[in-house]
Amino acid sequence: MSEHVEWSEPEGAAPAATAAVTPADAADAARLVSFGLQPKLQPARDQEYADLLRRYREDPPFARLADAVATGLGLIVLEVSPRAGMAVTAAEDSVFAVRMGDYARRTSADGGDRFLHGLAHLAVAAMAFPRPEDLADDGYIGRVTVNGVDAFVRQACRRLEERAAEQGENTDPATDAPGLEAAWRIWVRRSSTGATKDARRLAGSTTGIVAKAVAFLTDSGFLQRTGDDNGGTYRTTARYQLQVRDMAGSAALAELLELGVVPVTDGTPTLLPPEESDDLELAADAGLPFHSS
Repeated sequence: MSEHVEWSEPEGAAPAATAAVTPADAADAARLVSFGLQPKLQPARDQEYADLLRRYREDPPFARLADAVATGLGLIVLEVSPRAGMAVTAAEDSVFAVRMGDYARRTSADGGDRFLHGLAHLAVAAMAFPRPEDLADDGYIGRVTVNGVDAFVRQACRRLEERAAEQGENTDPATDAPGLEAAWRIWVRRSSTGATKDARRLAGSTTGIVAKAVAFLTDSGFLQRTGDDNGGTYRTTARYQLQVRDMAGSAALAELLELGVVPVTDGTPTLLPPEESDDLELAADAGLPFHSS
């Protein structure tokens, strides 16, 4: 009989453990996730946020509860730390996911320009972390410029055209043809600036498209604007580094990886063409910071 009593006691303890989670705990967990959905909010500047992050790290049951809240909202927790806060990204089926169509509508882009807007985001990611070790280093801060990204894409397009010509492929596809190569070929046909009479940059120019991409990333807490030189200069945040790591296995970035080019000048990663040159020197077969799997 005593053995039966001893066996039944652990079974009765399980409901008590479940009951230990209070509505206040659930509210705090949801509050932490809500902070994570405010990408510009920095834990160092919000005491409640910092306290909840500390609780997440020190209280495993609370951490599991916060993770469950995020999962229920269709969010993927990338990292929870003082440097990044509660960094989350939306799963494909999440209500928080940003679709390319939605982004295009925000930027007033027509269907034909969606490829170019998508390419701008890929190029910014590649330029922000030009070496694999940069993407892996938590302390690394990438820097991009609007003009630098445009120059990189144009040089990459030339490489693709040369490769297609060598292989005897069609080097002039229809403008509405799908695929990353087609988007790059469309890009090089588009005016870089297309300035208006009052010197404003046209929204449909390639630098205008890049400017919209970096503005969106800045609003999303992924980049911080640092100046106006070269069409606008920006630095990366911890959240953006985590985001690029998460998207490293995407098909589009795998296709970008296969191109095998990265801008190099004197050995230091840079986003600007070398002085007294309108072009970028490319290191053949240099690896971009993405993995195919």
